[in-house]
Amino acid sequence: MFPTTRNYSRESGVGLTDRIQRVLNETLGSLDWQYRDSAGAAWVPAVDVFEEADNIRITAEIPGVKPEDIKISLEGNLLTIHGTKQQEDEERTERVHRYERTYGAFERSFTLPASVDPQNIKATYDNGVLTVSLPKSEKAKPRQIEVSAGGRQSGREGQWSPEQERSSTRRPETEKQTR
Repeated sequence: MFPTTRNYSRESGVGLTDRIQRVLNETLGSLDWQYRDSAGAAWVPAVDVFEEADNIRITAEIPGVKPEDIKISLEGNLLTIHGTKQQEDEERTERVHRYERTYGAFERSFTLPASVDPQNIKATYDNGVLTVSLPKSEKAKPRQIEVSAGGRQSGREGQWSPEQERSSTRRPETEKQTR
């Protein structure tokens, strides 16, 4: 019912915590919300996934990425968000002490539930936040069932009776004779 993601870092020198997390992800890989394996991803954007009555909403933080550098694809029930965050060339007038911002390719993939209507998926990008709305199909949306009281109808036409049941299951006499 929930989208699934998985991603493992391919960098050499991966720390012990990362290796333990990878072993747990491989062991418990059937659980939802794991990172997707992506050899080409330099970084992985943080995402939030919300399920509402009529849709599922995925929000991804991808600041500094231009909208034209974001691609969203759907193959079967696998939704993939990928793109590139370009490093801007800066004129260096001072020494650089530390780079902490990430650049390069990113990718997140989500296995969609059957209740999503793939024809009406929409995406918006505003202030570094990508929002993908996955509307549910009409048959998957919750609905109220009206309960009527009494169950009696006027007249005898709509009422069940044992006589009507027996007469509807009997074969006519002419049909019995032909067999």
